[in-house]
Amino acid sequence: MKDYIATIVKNERIAENIYAVTFDLGEIPTVRAGQFGDILVGGTHLLRRPIAVCKTEGSQVTFCYQIKGEGTKMLKTMGTGTTLNVLMPLGNGFFVEETEKKVALVGGGVGVFPLISVLRAYGQEKEISAYIGYRNKDAVCGVEEFEKAKKFVAVTDDGSYGEKMNAVQAFVKDLKAGNTFDVVLACGPTPMLRALKAVVEEENLPCYVSLEERMGCGIGACLVCVCDLTNGKKARVCKDGPVFNASEVVL
Repeated sequence: MKDYIATIVKNERIAENIYAVTFDLGEIPTVRAGQFGDILVGGTHLLRRPIAVCKTEGSQVTFCYQIKGEGTKMLKTMGTGTTLNVLMPLGNGFFVEETEKKVALVGGGVGVFPLISVLRAYGQEKEISAYIGYRNKDAVCGVEEFEKAKKFVAVTDDGSYGEKMNAVQAFVKDLKAGNTFDVVLACGPTPMLRALKAVVEEENLPCYVSLEERMGCGIGACLVCVCDLTNGKKARVCKDGPVFNASEVVL
């Protein structure tokens, strides 16, 4: 983990209300798929904005973010050459075992972006199928990355792009068609993850989920992002996660 003085090299709109910002860190970072960075946007915003790493290329790292609050509204206005503090890499990411050859990615909303980092990390050595759900055609992004998977299924809630269904339904459709997987990796809204957990438990499939929680410090000190575990204990999403075994967390 290092607090970089990072320079924006690109900050552009890639879909409705979605932007991608690329920083040059000045050195090549070591980042595991599924880890995140904490970006200090400045001004009156004292808390950093936790955003998943989408991809790294040399000394450059790209984060994709949705405009939600004042912090992300500020970030989208920042142009090339702007320098910001970026604390990274943070959290525990995805790890695919050597024996896990066939991998399913299930993502929805801004949860699709951490899965791009998984595809980039494991796409050459694993057989990856990606089931990605969007709200509508205006929200579709990252297609050029997911098309690198062995199989890519894009769906939308309203059927304006791909079939009318969600990512979990698309995944289940392939399961019923006879497709098999060694492990499932997922990120998206909690209702999506909850539905997926029910499916993988029934199919007896190992599954790892990246949780999306509001964070304060990003390093496990403030306890804002605590989640419940199935053993009755609690865990910090930023430090103990954000990736957890689906069977171990309450969704």
